Amino acid sequence: MATVHEIYDAMQKLAPLELAEHWDNPGLLVDCGGEVHRVLAALDVTPETLEEAARKGCELIVTHHPVIFQPLKALSPADLPFRLVQQGISAICMHTNLDAAEGGVNEVLAGILGMKHWESFANGCGRVGEIEPVPVWQLARQARDALEFKVNQPLKTTPAVPVKYSDTGRPVQRLAVISGAGGVCWQDALAVGADCLLTGEADHHDALDAKRLGLSIVALSHYATEFPALASVAARLREAFPEVEVFLSTEDRDPYTYL
Repeated sequence: MATVHEIYDAMQKLAPLELAEHWDNPGLLVDCGGEVHRVLAALDVTPETLEEAARKGCELIVTHHPVIFQPLKALSPADLPFRLVQQGISAICMHTNLDAAEGGVNEVLAGILGMKHWESFANGCGRVGEIEPVPVWQLARQARDALEFKVNQPLKTTPAVPVKYSDTGRPVQRLAVISGAGGVCWQDALAVGADCLLTGEADHHDALDAKRLGLSIVALSHYATEFPALASVAARLREAFPEVEVFLSTEDRDPYTYL
């Protein structure tokens, strides 16, 4: 049976730590040791995903977002790292290293959007490539519809994937994608000749500046642009460790509700 450290070693081959940004904190962040029979793959460690992991008998959670990001100055029973140790569940978190990795978050997103001949940009994090020419509004709608079936549906009858866009009026053929809070990289997208940047979050003023300089932006929420990659992570874990049962979280949801 696989151990926590054997799975961590395999995850480092999938998303090497040297690909991470200097400010990031990926890695084996909660190490309870021991053998692993079941793993939960999720975007975040939350009370809901932690409860799900415990309910399913998982000894390990593999997430995208680090469960410990800022330095801990104190720890209490309300804190998720404390609760993980209390439950005997380890946590491996792969953040910007998984964004930049081959087959990682942004390549999964690029594949969903039908991008061809992609290459990396923005310090290796994003991907830019060609799609069939399409108006920005249509790209936004197609991306929303494609992602809607790859995320966990909200508990209320509300949209699963929100979408907003700024439109220069030019069709999109060269598309840049950076999941999550990638709107800050709009200048990098412009520098590689993109017609549009598709991301999870984009700032109001960045959208104004980008549009003025000829770059459209489509934003579809942090969660929706990243959660689909966890299915790929789960599949690769199953392939590497066929003796381990790997679950894709069904309780991991966007923290926002959209009207």
